[in-house]
Amino acid sequence: MSDSPSSSSSSSSPPSTPSFPVIDLAGRVAVVTGSGRGLGLAYARALAAAGASLVVNDVDQGAAEQAAASLTEQGGRAVAEPVAVGTTEAADRLVARAVAEFGRLDILVTNAGVLRDRVLWKMSDDDFDTVVAVHLRGTFTCARAAAVRMREQGDGGRIILVGSPAGQRGNFGQTNYAAAKAGIAAMARTWSMELARAGITVNAVVPVAATAMTDTIPAFAPYIEAMRNGEPLPDFLRQGEGFGTVEDCAALIPFLASDAARDVTGQCIGIGGDRLALWSHPQEIRTSYARGGWTPETIATAWHTSVGAEPQSVGIPAPRLPEA
Repeated sequence: MSDSPSSSSSSSSPPSTPSFPVIDLAGRVAVVTGSGRGLGLAYARALAAAGASLVVNDVDQGAAEQAAASLTEQGGRAVAEPVAVGTTEAADRLVARAVAEFGRLDILVTNAGVLRDRVLWKMSDDDFDTVVAVHLRGTFTCARAAAVRMREQGDGGRIILVGSPAGQRGNFGQTNYAAAKAGIAAMARTWSMELARAGITVNAVVPVAATAMTDTIPAFAPYIEAMRNGEPLPDFLRQGEGFGTVEDCAALIPFLASDAARDVTGQCIGIGGDRLALWSHPQEIRTSYARGGWTPETIATAWHTSVGAEPQSVGIPAPRLPEA
């Protein structure tokens, strides 16, 4: 076929409008953990807006009930199930509530989380265990309960885990949180393989937004305060840093829950501000070989000119603020 314009191309015609798939979740049922406020509430609202019925979960009973009421007032179907995630009993309660209220479970979003930030030598056992119990064990128990139900139903499902840039790159003072979020990314990859035959996709989202967890970043603080006073976030944050509102991050959830993402699984997907991104999976980037194997001495000799010539960076890059 020729790429040259036809004789009729000179005639005036209105520009074509892009055609977008319809994200319709009518008849689907979702559980969103930690959805009483912040990112979790934004996820629940986005799912409800696409037609899904919701089980709203939060450790704070008042927040969960208020969130469910607000979704109902906006025309959605939602119930509150306040419980602290982490235990098998809590996970079973959430799945059972979805089935009791709406007859099934199609979507799970594991958003619940807490912070106990300390540098390594100051982090207590309780600081570590609390964060791992909520983020990592809570994700595991809820996903297991959801997978059991979805496999019984026999028509697939969507499990959406919430990760973090800290889990992808590490972050100062967040041993517990970074470890848990890194584990969540690994679980998404593993479960995507284990649940593929059942038609259940599993992905991890990596959101970046103005929340209580990011309010403490000094570089962002004045811009977040201005945003809450009605000013838009500047482009260097929305685009350069991929940092925006919780609503900016919420669009990814209905997409992953929909038929449009039926072939998307095992991925870590970042979203924030104006940016949508796909995170790479860890892989070997340089290799070197020694016939018969390596000794400490041969590794020391070869390191800086072979596999260690370009060491990988760590940590979340500092914001690139505009010059004054």
